[in-house]
Amino acid sequence: MSNPYAKLPAWAEYGLIPLVNLIVAFLVAGLVVLLVGENPLSAAYHMINGAFGRGEYIGFTLYYATTFIFTGLSVAVAFHAGLFNIGSEGQAYIGGIGVALACLWLDRTMPWFVVFPLAIIGSAAFGALWAFLPGWLQAKRGSHVVITTIMFNFIASSLMVYLLTRVLKPLGQMAPQTRTFEAGGQLPKLDWLMSIFGLNLGNSPFNVSFLLALLAAFCVWVLIWRTKLGYEMRTMGHSPSAARYAGIGEARITVIVMMISGGLAGMMALNPIMGEQYRMQLDFVQGAGFVGIAVALMGRSHPAGIIPAAVLFGMLYQGGAEIAFEMPAISRDMIVIIQGLVILFAGALENMFRPAIGRVFASIGRRSVAAAQTRGA
Repeated sequence: MSNPYAKLPAWAEYGLIPLVNLIVAFLVAGLVVLLVGENPLSAAYHMINGAFGRGEYIGFTLYYATTFIFTGLSVAVAFHAGLFNIGSEGQAYIGGIGVALACLWLDRTMPWFVVFPLAIIGSAAFGALWAFLPGWLQAKRGSHVVITTIMFNFIASSLMVYLLTRVLKPLGQMAPQTRTFEAGGQLPKLDWLMSIFGLNLGNSPFNVSFLLALLAAFCVWVLIWRTKLGYEMRTMGHSPSAARYAGIGEARITVIVMMISGGLAGMMALNPIMGEQYRMQLDFVQGAGFVGIAVALMGRSHPAGIIPAAVLFGMLYQGGAEIAFEMPAISRDMIVIIQGLVILFAGALENMFRPAIGRVFASIGRRSVAAAQTRGA
């Protein structure tokens, strides 16, 4: 997307600014902890220990991070084309239908490595189809994608309630969920990966969808920076008028980008449905689509930044639970406040410190030029 600020070195753009935002967010969070009478340093220790102190904790952190990688990539792809897809939440819901149908169909007759590719296709296809109509409406009718994707989130939620109470729920069961999948619908855990580092995965649901998330991140990098379509997307995101002048079909790019974005969001459903719950339940997305917005912003819409940003939010989810357990004065609601502060500074206020940092770099540049001129004289 177009950038109204002075250009900064890549290490400052993708490293320094997110780091400054993160430090400020945690400093403000520390003040919140102080207000409730607790020690911020103790809270920070419990958060880090709860996220990385044991193999099982790391497994939970990476399990959450897997979800956020998918939704962060979903939002980032749309960002590059100048689109703000707020519908990842609903697209993930609908993607879950594709996962559930594949598992319910084949889990009793096929092994997981046969069901998994079909579930990937189903989740991506259902998510892409759910994003198609908002993209088409913006491309052909001028309906803003922000409004339509928000509305489609509510429609997806209502559709999920209907399916899990009227269609996919087994007879005689009260809970709004599908039946539990057999072995063919259950993804194996990554015990072998953790054992390489001498860690025990324990009861954490860290599973092979993490590897799929890393592959998706690589594919997004190739798409955005190594293909003609990616160049067209970035051109449209930077300057729609320049894209039109170059003959790039704005309507075509809008629809394609929204479908790719929706497909990535839909693939998020693989992690909780096949990797943890082994069934499709209500609210399995749990706000991950909205967290993906902050992950994409903090990661500067680059896969190399989205992955560590997703791990950070995985740490906040897993480490936050440890804080709430070890420090009773800090309730789960307080943890949500801390998470919200990170989202605030990484998302809505991401450019708060950019002008000051830009001035520092400009001042350094002027001094370097003056020093070079002095030596030349």
